[in-house]
Amino acid sequence: MTENQKYCLRFGKIAVDNDFLLAEQLQQAIREQVDDNLADRPHRVLGAICFDHGWMSPAQIDEVLNIMFKNNRMRQAAEVS
Repeated sequence: MTENQKYCLRFGKIAVDNDFLLAEQLQQAIREQVDDNLADRPHRVLGAICFDHGWMSPAQIDEVLNIMFKNNRMRQAAEVS
C-alpha cells in the first residue's frame, strides 16, 4: 500500500475531480470553513457550504459521499487482508 492509499480522499478533491465544483469554489469554501471555526461559529462541512452557495446539488453531494465511503471501505478491507 502506498502512502497515499492510507488516507481517504477528501470531499473537495472528489468534488473537483468529478467536475461538481471548481477549484476556486473549493478554496472559497475552505476559507469560509476556517473563518467560521476561528470565529467560534458552528462548524459547517464543505458539502453544506457548497450547497448554500448553489455550487452543488444534493445529488452531487450524495455521490461524493458515496465515493468517499466506498473508497474508505475498500482501503479498510485492504488493510485487513
